[in-house]
Amino acid sequence: MITGMHRNPNQEQVIYGRPAAEAVAALADSYGVKRLLLVTTRSLDRKDGIVAQLRADLGSRVAGLFSQIAAHSPRTDVVACADAARAVNADLLVAVGGGSVIDAVKVVQLALWGDIRSADDLGKLLGPAGQKQTQGVRMLAVPTTLSAAEFTPFGGVTDTATATKEGYFHKQLAPRAVILDPRMTLETPQRLWLSTGMKAVDHAVELLSHRDPAPFTDALAADGLARLGKGLKASKADPNDLEARLECQFGMWLAISGIASGTGMGASHAIGHILGGSYGVPHGITSCIVLPAVLSWNAAAIAAREHIIVERLGRSDVSASQAVKDLVAELGLPSHLSEVGITPDKFHDIGVRTMHDGGVRANPRPISGPGDIVEILERAA
Repeated sequence: MITGMHRNPNQEQVIYGRPAAEAVAALADSYGVKRLLLVTTRSLDRKDGIVAQLRADLGSRVAGLFSQIAAHSPRTDVVACADAARAVNADLLVAVGGGSVIDAVKVVQLALWGDIRSADDLGKLLGPAGQKQTQGVRMLAVPTTLSAAEFTPFGGVTDTATATKEGYFHKQLAPRAVILDPRMTLETPQRLWLSTGMKAVDHAVELLSHRDPAPFTDALAADGLARLGKGLKASKADPNDLEARLECQFGMWLAISGIASGTGMGASHAIGHILGGSYGVPHGITSCIVLPAVLSWNAAAIAAREHIIVERLGRSDVSASQAVKDLVAELGLPSHLSEVGITPDKFHDIGVRTMHDGGVRANPRPISGPGDIVEILERAA
């Protein structure tokens, strides 16, 4: 008999297909808030870009703009954003961007609730101390990639002093509402769009090969994987196809839902966290390279469920590892560690660091030590 526990994330709404400015304005009015801080990255902060248009459309509701969130959400940027929110007396944070922006703003909430004003002090909110904070200013998310950070109650932030990715959790960290507007993704570089789509594929695949299957999670992940496989190919063929982009957004939402409910990830995510936080490899690219290798290494342990992954990707004649590898190739994305500057002399360090990640303990094939991680990395070399 299957036993388990499902946890619903504390998120009120997901709005899809509606223009982002219209949805943000309606939500702000319903919340009774009047001073919005838009948070994004330098790359999206352009005079003729989507953030500028969103700011113009929202008019006097926007109290300020913070566009200094760097990749992998450094602690220092989180604290600087919290300072900016205090400076304009913001009563709602609106994150516009990919996973780094959205994760950062999730933790900005925690910094505001705990009155955190330094990067060192932010670290004090890791673990139980952060979970005990009383909530205050909340956030909305307008994603421009397929990272799916907006659907989870935890945020990944990098401690640049130690080059370590760390996870912050609070049941209210998930954005109060998410707005899926495919028009807001049109400026996203194709490589970033497609690679974060592979990150979403990674979510679905690691859930479908999880050592503790759950019916709710399996159903969502399977449908999400099928939508992602079709949507990513279609949006590569025609980058202006809004229906294909929305299909990808639906796919990434479904794929992440099991994680948001409490089901953990496996070795692909564990290794990806280290490659991202410690070695600067974009998380979507880590999934392109590492997921096929993990599936190959896990093959015997996932044999009974491998067909689900293969079928949802529209294949029948290959292994799950090969099906994912072929999708990566069709999307024109990197498939080897050597392509992103990760050479064998780094494998042992990555293996040691990865053993501290919770995904190691959730992997369907038990991982006994850094040597097992090195074996996976050798398959991805």
